[in-house]
Amino acid sequence: MTQQRISLHLVSDATGETLNSIARATVTQFEHATVVYHRWNLIRSRMHLRRVMEGIADDPGPVLASMMDRKLRQELDASCAQLGVQILNVLDPVLSMLQECIGEAAVGRPGSQYVLDEEYYKRIEAMHYVLAHDDGQATAGLANADVVLVGVSRASKTPTAFYLANRGVKAANVPLVPGVALPQELVVVKRPVIGLTIDPRTLIEIRRNRLRLIAPSGGGKEMDERENTYVDPDLVRSEVLWARRLCLSHGWPVVDVSHRSIEETAAAVIELSSHWAARHPEA
Repeated sequence: MTQQRISLHLVSDATGETLNSIARATVTQFEHATVVYHRWNLIRSRMHLRRVMEGIADDPGPVLASMMDRKLRQELDASCAQLGVQILNVLDPVLSMLQECIGEAAVGRPGSQYVLDEEYYKRIEAMHYVLAHDDGQATAGLANADVVLVGVSRASKTPTAFYLANRGVKAANVPLVPGVALPQELVVVKRPVIGLTIDPRTLIEIRRNRLRLIAPSGGGKEMDERENTYVDPDLVRSEVLWARRLCLSHGWPVVDVSHRSIEETAAAVIELSSHWAARHPEA
C-alpha cells in the first residue's frame, strides 16, 4: 500500500491529554499512514473556536473532539459539516453509558477533571519527592517512598519515576554500580523495591547517544577511557547480569524495560507495588 497522509485535528476544552492518548493508541495501528497532528487545546469561547475552524479549513482532515460546552459543540459540529470533514466527540459514548447507569445528567463543565483536590496535591507532593530522591539522593528518606526503583545507569529509572509522580506515586531511584556498596537504607527499607533491567545491546546504544551529547568538543583521552568502561560490550553484559542477580538475591522483582515504553514500565511497577502491598499489609 502507498503511504497516505492525513491531517488529524484534536480539539479540546481542556489540556488535550485525553485526545492525545486516544490518538497515540489508535494511529499506531495503521502502518501505511502519515498523520499530521493539529492540537487545539483550551477551546472555551467562540473566538477560540473560530481560530480552530480557520485551521481546519486550511488543512482539512478528521476531527477528534472532547468538548463539554453544548453551544460550542453544536457550533463545532455544524462548522465541520459545512467543511465536509468527519468529527467524533470521543466522550459521548462513555457519558451516555454513565448517565444511564447513574441516572444523572452530566454537568457539562470543561476541565472538571483538573481540580485542586487531594489527588492534585498528592501529585505535587510526589513530584517534589522524586526531585529530592533522584539518582540515589537523600537515601535517608527511602522509608517515605511508595516505591524504590533500582538499576544500572541509563535503565530509565528517572523518567519512570517522574511518570509515576504524575500519577501521585512517590518513587525514589537508586543506581546500581558494580563495586559500590548499596546504601544501608535501601537494604533495610520496608517499601517495595523494583529493579529495572535492559538488554545490553539496547543499553549500549542508549549510553553511546548519551556520551555523544555530553562529550566535550574534540573528545580526547578522557572520553576514550570513559567509553571503554561505559559502553564496552563485555563489561555492559557483565554489569547487567550482576545487577539482575543482585536484585534476585534481595528478592526484588525485576522489570525488563528493553521493549517497553515509560508508560508500560510504570504500569508494571504499579502492579508489582500493589502485589507487594498485599503481602505486607503492616507496611
